[in-house]
Amino acid sequence: MKVWRDPSEVEPSSEARAVTIGAFDGVHLGHQAVLRLVRELATARGLRAAVVTFDRHPAEVVRPESAPKVLTSLDQKLELLEETGAVDDCLVLPFDEARSKEPADEFVEELLVGVLRARLVVVGADFHFGYRRRGDVPLLQHMGADLGFEVLGLGLVASPDGTVAADSGLPYSSTRVRNLLAAGDVAGATAILGRPHEVRGVVEQGDRRGRELGFPTANVAVPERICLPADGVYAGTFVDAAGVERPAAISLGRRPTFYEDSGLRLLEAHVLDFDGDLYGQAVAVRFVAHLRAQERFDNVDALVAQMQRDVAEARRVLAA
Repeated sequence: MKVWRDPSEVEPSSEARAVTIGAFDGVHLGHQAVLRLVRELATARGLRAAVVTFDRHPAEVVRPESAPKVLTSLDQKLELLEETGAVDDCLVLPFDEARSKEPADEFVEELLVGVLRARLVVVGADFHFGYRRRGDVPLLQHMGADLGFEVLGLGLVASPDGTVAADSGLPYSSTRVRNLLAAGDVAGATAILGRPHEVRGVVEQGDRRGRELGFPTANVAVPERICLPADGVYAGTFVDAAGVERPAAISLGRRPTFYEDSGLRLLEAHVLDFDGDLYGQAVAVRFVAHLRAQERFDNVDALVAQMQRDVAEARRVLAA
């Protein structure tokens, strides 16, 4: 997959493209279905399959006060797009104040037609773009008739049996994943993503309290803009800088037994059957199952006893 970080990097090409546009946050199963469709349509028409996405969620610029936390970093998103095997070219648009004020017709003429030589554009039926969201599917269809490209507007994609997780008739969507994570339902998020929710960060020095209790943990600093699940204890896996994946019991929260409401929110992974130096490593944590909510214990002995049960339950869940 060719990746360009700016339209100026796109080399002139005689090959035309089938283009889909979107944030593709999470690259969930619905996104993957759309990408497979674009691949099939591109192949049938002798086109290259291309994705236009953004270097940040557009809401971070347009409405920062209500912008959602993102499910994937840009690097993760590009990795996931490539893993689909459906994409030939990916253009990452820097989304800034100037881009947010670009008229919709200029976006079509200069980018889709001028830069990418689009002959087919595939977007969601509710897709909006350009200054004040004035661009939509009807505008694309009108301009496509004049500029020589087809337009396909798609509804949201549902799972093959019409259900997602435990809810009937709900489509795949990034918003739904965020809502499930906010409720601690990481298994439900997995059903939409097609894989456990993964966050990445660097292992930082902590207060070594876990080691003192007999459960050393990797304190993973995750960027503020990344979506984390609800506070709680989870079974999951820990992927080190070398790509080695190991089972883990994961704690996310403010450690109320020690800090009540004043503690920092920490993501700590106790890597099972491992004793090594992880400080400074860029790592990933994957959430497989919710075990329990965070709670305050009356004393350290009660906390340690519960941590022992958490580790045993994490082993059982991950083995299953």
